[in-house]
Amino acid sequence: MRKWVLFLPLIVFIGLGVVLYKQLGANPEYMPSALIGKPVPDFTLVTLQADKVLDQSSLPKSAYLLNFWATWCPTCEEEHAYLNQLANQGVPIVGIDYKDDQKKAQQWLSIKSNPYQLVLMDELGKFGVDMGVTGAPETFIVNSKGIIVYRYQGAMDDVVWQKIKGYLQ
Repeated sequence: MRKWVLFLPLIVFIGLGVVLYKQLGANPEYMPSALIGKPVPDFTLVTLQADKVLDQSSLPKSAYLLNFWATWCPTCEEEHAYLNQLANQGVPIVGIDYKDDQKKAQQWLSIKSNPYQLVLMDELGKFGVDMGVTGAPETFIVNSKGIIVYRYQGAMDDVVWQKIKGYLQ
């Protein structure tokens, strides 16, 4: 009966080896989200420019990008020029100013140009938590039915856009 205990380390080693082997070739940048296939969570946020309170009924009725950004985020600054290019090509983008100062955000957009159709402020990060945001920048693709179909963490650029633009249907 006690002989099987001698094989326990070997069994654990083999099990660990199988788990690690399955991770080989997995995309380390892929961030799964529990919200894929689900609607954008309910929210009540203030607009950046007009101080109006809006909820999810104010979001576009067509497919759009939902981009979490902040002035304190250097990667967001890197991404911003590309978001302007996408907006100029007609890609609808909703911006969520994440844990940021309103005046700094307004000034930042006036200097760098505003690619967003709508900018909402998530000063405390509650909506970000509801969305599963781990940091800025983070972009979600929402389809015309209001369902989240893709999540990308990091700076949007042409390489990323070419991989994910098909989700914007």
